[in-house]
Amino acid sequence: MDRSNGGMRLRDVDFEILNVLTEGRNVAPNIDDRIDFERTYINTRLSVLTDMGLAERIGVEKSGLYSITERGRVALELRDVYDEISDDPDRPLVEFDDLVREQLAERENE
Repeated sequence: MDRSNGGMRLRDVDFEILNVLTEGRNVAPNIDDRIDFERTYINTRLSVLTDMGLAERIGVEKSGLYSITERGRVALELRDVYDEISDDPDRPLVEFDDLVREQLAERENE
């Protein structure tokens, strides 16, 4: 099965970054101290997370301050499901996206 058709491609570090962001807004150097990855790599992953709608940049562009979005919170809560889907080559990653969207819709309707 071709898994390249859509779907979030997350890495373990992405979940670690999201976890740090659950504690509040943060910048790459502080996240680097917490999870022991290079700051440049964390900056790259923060950009990816922002593009996916899992994190957002706060304030002026050069501040480098990020926070987790509600979509990011849902993705983090569903990490075990992501691991199951990503470990199964017969399951498309878009299945995880659909699950995140469903969870977000349920929260909005509460």
